[in-house]
Amino acid sequence: MFDSEVQRILDFVARGIGVRVVGATGSGKTAVVKSVIANLEKTGVSVHFISGLRTHRSIPYSAIKGLGLDMRPGRSGVFDVADVFASQLATPGKHLIVADDIHLVDNESLAVLEAVRRRSDCPMVATAPETWAFSKGQLAVLNQGREAHLQLDPLHYEQVHMLIAQVLGAPADAEATARILTKSAGNPRLIVRIAETASLSELLVLRDKQWRMTGSSLWNEHLRGTLEALLAEVTTEEFTALHIMAILGTARIDILQKVITPEILENLERRGFLSVMTDHHSGSIAAISPPVIADHFRGQEMLRDRHLLRSKIAGMLETAPQTATENSSTPDCLAQLLAELRLEKGDDDAVTARHFHDHNAARERTRFERWEGNKTAANAVALLRTYWGAPVNIERAARVCAETTTADAETTDLLFLTITKAMLAIQTGQGPSAAVEILQSLSAAQPKYEAEVADAVLFLSASHGRVQPTEPPLEGADARGGMRNLVCGLLELYGLQPEAALEAVEGEGDEDAFPHLRPFIRGFAMFAAGRVDESLVFALDWRAEARKNLDQFGVVTSSYIAAHGLLYRGNFEEAEYLMSSVFAMGRPGFVVDSLYDAMLRLAGLRHATNVVSPAFSIAAQARDDVHDVGPLPGIGKGAYELIAHSSAQPATFDRKAAKLVKRQLKSGYVLEAMMTALLCTCLCPGRPVLDLLQKILRESGISVHNNFLAIAAAVVEGDHQLLGLLLKHYEPDTDTYQIGMLLRGALKRHVVEGDGVAADALAQASWMFAVRFPSANEQLSFNAFRTTPLTEREIEVAVLAGHRSNVEIGEHLGISARTVENHISNALRKTGATSRNSLFMLVGNSLPPR
Repeated sequence: MFDSEVQRILDFVARGIGVRVVGATGSGKTAVVKSVIANLEKTGVSVHFISGLRTHRSIPYSAIKGLGLDMRPGRSGVFDVADVFASQLATPGKHLIVADDIHLVDNESLAVLEAVRRRSDCPMVATAPETWAFSKGQLAVLNQGREAHLQLDPLHYEQVHMLIAQVLGAPADAEATARILTKSAGNPRLIVRIAETASLSELLVLRDKQWRMTGSSLWNEHLRGTLEALLAEVTTEEFTALHIMAILGTARIDILQKVITPEILENLERRGFLSVMTDHHSGSIAAISPPVIADHFRGQEMLRDRHLLRSKIAGMLETAPQTATENSSTPDCLAQLLAELRLEKGDDDAVTARHFHDHNAARERTRFERWEGNKTAANAVALLRTYWGAPVNIERAARVCAETTTADAETTDLLFLTITKAMLAIQTGQGPSAAVEILQSLSAAQPKYEAEVADAVLFLSASHGRVQPTEPPLEGADARGGMRNLVCGLLELYGLQPEAALEAVEGEGDEDAFPHLRPFIRGFAMFAAGRVDESLVFALDWRAEARKNLDQFGVVTSSYIAAHGLLYRGNFEEAEYLMSSVFAMGRPGFVVDSLYDAMLRLAGLRHATNVVSPAFSIAAQARDDVHDVGPLPGIGKGAYELIAHSSAQPATFDRKAAKLVKRQLKSGYVLEAMMTALLCTCLCPGRPVLDLLQKILRESGISVHNNFLAIAAAVVEGDHQLLGLLLKHYEPDTDTYQIGMLLRGALKRHVVEGDGVAADALAQASWMFAVRFPSANEQLSFNAFRTTPLTEREIEVAVLAGHRSNVEIGEHLGISARTVENHISNALRKTGATSRNSLFMLVGNSLPPR
């Protein structure tokens, strides 16, 4: 889980720089340090390990005595011990001091460390809590020599998915993963404990090779000890404050401050036990973090204390909510939005998800009670709207659809109710045909709704089957209202006519029955037209507003658009975080659940090109009972399955890819076909798929990709002279990242096919392009070593071979230059690469993402 952090520490230590590793309790600090020690000891480094213990911090020299120093009788003072320790560090070879939990090291041991560090330039790796107020003695030890700072942040959804699979031996499904992330707040220790104890308590069971929840909770008594250890340093006042917050749940700050002093709240927030979030509904609100602590308090049988606390806060629970002022100013610059997204990565996905859960649950409960009191169509629609974004209560939704009175219903309410009933039929496995029958029964009973029903049927048929060849065109201004313009815009989007789609959804659409459909079409149409940055600004702006409004429907739909834009630009880290924040909320309502599955496949796409087993990929959580083709990229599983289970033989890949694209075109899903053909051309450029891509773009009238097509044609035809000219005169455009992928994909293809001359030419072209258009983003490409795998050491050497000499590589890895030469020779033989440069280009990103 911490490969990248471990590697960063190893790089710092190799340069003689110490590292301070900070993070919350249970964040993995000790695990990281142990991995660093194991790596260094393999290379012959002498590691001197000191561990601070809570029970020993008042015992003199307890930490330093753990080193087993050979002391003379009667020589046990600070400088005596420092002399012996310093003499060990002066012996030949490389040395490293490690102080795990330095905040718990006794003062006498700290004094020895300070004296030793003054005499020696040996680097030190130390771990400590991220918010710890260090004493003067601790700072005296830490602030000697050069020091780097490494923060261990909470894990995000995909990391949680992988950790659960490692701990339990099989991955968990999306609901269980999201619940564990939410309860643990991304804390690795809590993730492991919750997963282990839930399986022990049979709250998680293994079905169909995935761990699934058997109930609605993962709390169990086996977690009590873990929580007690986590709260060991909490004072009595802070303990009582946490108990109060557990009773209140998510609450406004001004309410909390009436029953808990501001100083206690500040202490809890500083130590990570309190998370604060601002939304449009209540101003600043706060909740316990990690949320499993609240379960710990609620599960205790302390009735007397609970009665006292409840009487203390009873009057606060009925306080009227504040009216938050809406901030209408939104950033309109992509650079600023991406910077905000990167800053957001430091936030807690789990706590944000909990705010959404609490808000959705409260809204659903209130609206259901209102409907039970008066079963009108208006009340039913108000409730059912929550299920278009938030998780669906199937039993309640079915009851509402069956028992609602529709005699005096408004046109929009009746139509929404009927469409929701049709969606529910699809959700419960009855299929699109049953949904169409439900809609047609409305027009049969009330002919005045015939036009609206026809639009709805068209929408369902196109979204769950295929686009019919004869679709109704827009007809003047009269076609702007109701469902017609939205349906036509969506169909134009499916058919890769982005400009027509944008024209169809012009205007604000305040009268829309489905308010989020219009901006979704607008945002994705801009992306399909090649206006990627513009689409990203639109989507990220929309997402930020939806998060503030706790609007899960808006978050999912805007995130889907933004994820495509970020992936297209090569911003994998930002895209994966954005999708992770959606996954942390759990499965959404039945309208956007297909977009949720699509993002699971998109998130797994990066791993699908690596050696990571598809069974452990996050994409395995997506529903597999769907068609290979779909109306939008990722909704159909065909493209992901093609890449995840691709053959190492390029000709086989060409045949399967061309077959899939033709099936997508036959269904009328031209947008999906174009995106599939574009991706396949980048990963493994071949004539059959490129011909289809050229035809699709030509017939759709999209010219923004012309430069890419010309370069791809030169690559496929092997015209290296023309390719050189095209790349020489190329200026950055929408497809700059895709051209880098294309050149690398062509290089790997030639290596697999054994064409050394072409491989060297593509290696040179790829290197020149990378020099001219440097990018910090990882280049997505196939790992070509599934049939002839390199060893881990050979891959490490190959990754460095492009820019370091054998001597430099040997020093970096702690091996001899002759051994490096042997590894490179073996790698060249196994891969068929003909030069160090082509070998580097071939394996430069073949390792799984760290």
